[in-house]
Amino acid sequence: KLGLLYPEGHAKLARAEDLDAVRIAVDPHFHYRRIFAQAQHDADKTLEDAFFEREVALNKLAFDRQFGLGVFYAYLKLKEQEIRNVVWVAECVAQRQKHRANAVIPIF
Repeated sequence: KLGLLYPEGHAKLARAEDLDAVRIAVDPHFHYRRIFAQAQHDADKTLEDAFFEREVALNKLAFDRQFGLGVFYAYLKLKEQEIRNVVWVAECVAQRQKHRANAVIPIF
């Protein structure tokens, strides 16, 4: 059993061929519905950005607990996001799109 979507959600996602089908597959679950709503609400934000923001928020929560190994995993995932942010800014500068460089996902 993996996550909230198992088993019928996984089957619906396997058959999904467009974004609307994915939205229908995850609609019964509040967390995913909220992520889709965030992506729709902000025109500059993609669905991928909304999922990355949710992942960052969950990884930051790992630092609230003591004596757990999840802190190390969260630290590495936050470092990955930091690298994505640096690559994004570098690509924006290289493509002379400096006005889009602020569209990074804040970590702290």
